[in-house]
Amino acid sequence: MHFPKGKWFGVLCLFLFVSAAHAGVGPGSWTLPAVLHQLDYEARTFRTLSAQVERTKVTVVVNDRSTESGMMYVLRDGKMRLNLVKPDPRTILRNGSHLYVFNPLIHQVAEYDLAKHRELVDQFLLLGFGTPARALRKAYRIALVGEQQLDDRKTVLLELTPKSKEMRNQIAKIQLWLDESSWLPVKQKFLEAGTQDYFVIRYANIVRNGRINSALFKPRWPKGTRKVKPAG
Repeated sequence: MHFPKGKWFGVLCLFLFVSAAHAGVGPGSWTLPAVLHQLDYEARTFRTLSAQVERTKVTVVVNDRSTESGMMYVLRDGKMRLNLVKPDPRTILRNGSHLYVFNPLIHQVAEYDLAKHRELVDQFLLLGFGTPARALRKAYRIALVGEQQLDDRKTVLLELTPKSKEMRNQIAKIQLWLDESSWLPVKQKFLEAGTQDYFVIRYANIVRNGRINSALFKPRWPKGTRKVKPAG
């Protein structure tokens, strides 16, 4: 596993699960203030989310694509769990300022301390999942691209440019497709800084405010699991 821009950031990218960039995008009837107002309205009642996720990483210069897929679980307080099943099983858990990567094939869990990057972690991982508009405005310059039909959904496409220099060193822009029926993301595209590389996350079978067992978010691993704390 190669993390070229800092291990902590590389591990975050595992959470961020190729697309036609702007094909079929039209101006539509939405304005940016109206979209942000709708996000605020939905954020007030957001409690949990579960979804199937598929993340495709594209390395343009060598025309390489790699895809991971699994199930994601999110709580309002920022706890997240990703159970990857393909191509290799892994569990990735974010609990407060700690992020764990459990690899059952080698019976090892790596623990990362994200405390120094807490604010950046929050704005990076919670894009569209109950995040109020004021938090998005604080972290990004936001542009409304238009509306687009994505599969069988009508979506609004936003383009986000990070305000933080630290984040811009990692991600130049983010495209966020919001389902107009739920105002949850069905697709995110992250364009990496300094390259043409990008990764796309697609969400399916989304369940909002369903019951999720709180035990999923506790860092409990099988007996005999070796624990490591990578530097950096």
